[in-house]
Amino acid sequence: SIVALDSILFSAYNTCDLATQAALFSDSIEFYHDQGGLTTSKDTLIARTTRNICGKVTRELVKGSIEVYPIAGYGAVELGLHKFHNKMEPDAVSDASRFIIVWQHQNKSWKIRRVISLH
Repeated sequence: SIVALDSILFSAYNTCDLATQAALFSDSIEFYHDQGGLTTSKDTLIARTTRNICGKVTRELVKGSIEVYPIAGYGAVELGLHKFHNKMEPDAVSDASRFIIVWQHQNKSWKIRRVISLH
């Protein structure tokens, strides 16, 4: 399920398992970040995760916030809320932010085609 895939993705994100993250991203990823702009290269996205996230930031899903909507003939859209925790700022309050992930189902596997990450 998409909820299970979300768990796999962000477990990998939180533990710096770059291979698992890369395997879930489509080669034609579009990652829209309200502060960082658009990234269309999987290699760039993984490099930025290595530089900016690994060992520094973790993601916490807001329980019960995921909504999944099938897209006929394509895949599904996942909507939800999450919080990020910066280990460099342990006392900072993390407000929930929205995310949208477009999952493409192809060749019996699910890949992340588009992400919209809002903070």
